[in-house]
Amino acid sequence: MLTIAKLMSLRGRQVLITGAAGGIGRVIAHTLAELGADLLLVDLSGASYGALAEEIEGTWGVRVRMFDCDLELQEDRARLIDSVVRQGAGLDVLINNAAFVGTTGLQGWGTAFEQQTVETWRRALEVNLTAAFDLSKGLLHLLKQSNGGSIINLSSIYGSYGPDYSLYDDTSMGNPAAYAASKGGLIQLTRWLATTLAPEVRVNAISPGGVFRNQPEAFVKRYEARTPLKRMATEDDFRGAVAYLASDLSCYVTGQNLAVDGGWGVW
Repeated sequence: MLTIAKLMSLRGRQVLITGAAGGIGRVIAHTLAELGADLLLVDLSGASYGALAEEIEGTWGVRVRMFDCDLELQEDRARLIDSVVRQGAGLDVLINNAAFVGTTGLQGWGTAFEQQTVETWRRALEVNLTAAFDLSKGLLHLLKQSNGGSIINLSSIYGSYGPDYSLYDDTSMGNPAAYAASKGGLIQLTRWLATTLAPEVRVNAISPGGVFRNQPEAFVKRYEARTPLKRMATEDDFRGAVAYLASDLSCYVTGQNLAVDGGWGVW
């Protein structure tokens, strides 16, 4: 008989996580290691994920390997794909988590629309959308060989909804067009891949709501007032969603966008 424990287990499976040193990436890594997965952690050179790898190995007893990769560069992505293939352990789950986000300090990013730049737009789409396409394509043959291959794309509520600019009054925060467009594109790429890669590989997205990261108090209060659960998210709020979509708990689920947003989208 299939038990929930068996369906949840990722023992013997290998998971690649991009943006692994970030807040959500670290939580994803710990969550899936707890379920038994061996991990391939990917982030920029110099990212503080060496300590994360040691922490995960010491806590959960799984194997962790690290790969430096600037996902903005196609040649770096090609090297990453080649390295994953050559390490010979296969791949069961790909998690496209890395992204330029709304708080990223890029020139021409979190500013008025008139000051947003085409250069920054292109950089954001390269990391947030093109990299997910490239890695999914390049690693597909490994995922197809898995018994339960899964791709999980980290999108955003702003991939589905327009921004409420009243939240940002009297703050220096912004909501870049490239962020919304790339995250919306990632949701549609998820749907497209789901039908294209079926039945061998499932493809789903998670759309987080706003995560509390010491934003201005006025913004936080407005955001909480607009959210049915009356708080911003923490990174831990995404543990259940990623465990569900990475494991056989969701073995009959594909092409879905799971909003983990405190009810933001129900208004």
